[in-house]
Amino acid sequence: MTNDKLHYTIPGLDEDAARTTIDLLQSRLHATNDLQLTLKHVHWNVVGPHFIAVHQMIDPQVEAVRAMADALAERIATLGGAPRGTPGALVQERTWNDYSIGRATTQEHLAALDVTYQGVIGSYREAIKAVEELDLVTQDVLIGQVEQLELFHWFVRAHLEDQGGQLQTGGESTEAGAARAAHG
Repeated sequence: MTNDKLHYTIPGLDEDAARTTIDLLQSRLHATNDLQLTLKHVHWNVVGPHFIAVHQMIDPQVEAVRAMADALAERIATLGGAPRGTPGALVQERTWNDYSIGRATTQEHLAALDVTYQGVIGSYREAIKAVEELDLVTQDVLIGQVEQLELFHWFVRAHLEDQGGQLQTGGESTEAGAARAAHG
């Protein structure tokens, strides 16, 4: 929650709307910072069949998510806030657990990433709805980012899907459960 005094905000946006928008953007900044680290962790710890395909698929996602984090931080600053990008702030303020899979097969990591992307995309969609009445420019930023995140999610799911459209994850809601389901 933003407690810092805003010295200014953008024209046409009152301070309360700016604070609410900044708080929503800060939560997305934490999510993207966490996601880029998680993706890099997967990149370093994935093994087994299809290693090179998954290893190489992840790095462009890392770079794109880093750019998303930068855009979010700059939007916070534009609104008169001070983005918090330190690891301590992320850990203290996040509402989710740390990624739980270490060295594992491509299918296990992709299954866990499926769950991770579901959480990130779901929270983005909630933020998009929340800023609709506050700031359409911020909403546009979030919509553009969620479009890209959904594309990356599809890339991950394409590795987990059979010809009938069924995912190997079996509807699991945790990273560990999805990894176990994909492992067989």
